[in-house]
Amino acid sequence: MKNSIKLAGLLAIILVSSLFIFATKSNYNKTPTETVENDKNTSETYQIRALKIPQNLEFAGERVPIEKEDIRERVDRELLVNTYWQSNGLLLFKRAHKYFPIIEPILKKNGIPNDFKYLAVIESGLQNVTSPAGAKGFWQIMRNTARENGLEVNNNVDERYHLEKATQVACKYLKDAKEHFGSWTMAAAAYNAGKSGIARKVEQQKVTDYYDLLLAEETKRYIPRMVAVKEILSNPKKYGFIFDEEDLYKLEPIKLIEVDSAITDIAQFSKELGINYKILKLHNPWLRENHLNNKSGKLYQIKVPAEI
Repeated sequence: MKNSIKLAGLLAIILVSSLFIFATKSNYNKTPTETVENDKNTSETYQIRALKIPQNLEFAGERVPIEKEDIRERVDRELLVNTYWQSNGLLLFKRAHKYFPIIEPILKKNGIPNDFKYLAVIESGLQNVTSPAGAKGFWQIMRNTARENGLEVNNNVDERYHLEKATQVACKYLKDAKEHFGSWTMAAAAYNAGKSGIARKVEQQKVTDYYDLLLAEETKRYIPRMVAVKEILSNPKKYGFIFDEEDLYKLEPIKLIEVDSAITDIAQFSKELGINYKILKLHNPWLRENHLNNKSGKLYQIKVPAEI
């Protein structure tokens, strides 16, 4: 029995080796014309091209000085990364179609340039994520910043996950930073590095323009990344993204239910509304537990599907 197994194994090895040698010889025996033809077919089906940087790039009405070599390289990097990370790029198109209609009117109402919707894109990918530092939500707001600006943040309720309220807080922060530093690019940098952090850099380096500051890697990439994402999302076909309207994510119509008392069991509350716990939580991610304490009798607005 053992000898039979050994013999079978030896025959298998000989067979595999023979196939490998045959395949190798086949490749070696190809003519130069055949090799070129194969290379040509590959290049026709998949191409990785250098990107031409547009000359008129701007963010929030402020021109990007791409004639500066370091700025040009930084913008080029972000264009390449965000163009050739195709799966993520396509997801951004899909999510933007769903969430920009919520963000844009709030920016406009607060006098914040529409381009700042791309800040939410690069901060979170338009998802309710948590950073290693503890920032949360689409706008990646820290706990103290949220509380200082009137958001409720505790184990039971975290309004950093409330898109409308979090966007309002982001607007306030950006407006204050713009007044302090004098430009929207510097306000955006302060959103990433903090007002005090940017103020220290300005004092140390004796310059007031974002593009003249030597900054940490993340902040250095911050505005070029927004500029690149804006350029790509504004010109999908130019950067190779092909989709139909029906491929994009859509915001489900909702209505608001006002609640000014505690909810002891959100799953049961959902069932009584004719939906389930999952649906209610998807619409209201700021509700963090299966109950709402509401000891103070605060008035909350809970989103539910419009048809119920």
